[in-house]
Amino acid sequence: QVQLVESGGGSVQAGGSLRVSCAASGYTPSRRQMAWFRQAPGKEREGLAAINTSSGRTYTADSVKGRFTISQDSAKNTLYLQMNNLKPEDTAMYYCAADPYGGWPPKVAYYNYWGQGTQVTVSS
Repeated sequence: QVQLVESGGGSVQAGGSLRVSCAASGYTPSRRQMAWFRQAPGKEREGLAAINTSSGRTYTADSVKGRFTISQDSAKNTLYLQMNNLKPEDTAMYYCAADPYGGWPPKVAYYNYWGQGTQVTVSS
């Protein structure tokens, strides 16, 4: 079993930065692949970035490349998403997810474990 708890969301003005975190616990092989998703009201959940927690290799979606960076602190079992130059269209609930296998680009169907989400609101 895997538990994921996101934190760090909040309100920020356009052009600002925010870092969201995901504290992970549980069976380590089940979280070999981890990813960040977001979902805005009325829209489908969108995969943003993923990381292989063993190799450290990362993937970032074109839609946020150059602005968002996924990283991990293995000692703290924590996943991060650094978000810079935020735009109002980045407003959404942000979720972290984990899976033994995952998949890139990250899709909802590839990930079995999910956190409860943290809200990010960007005002213009």
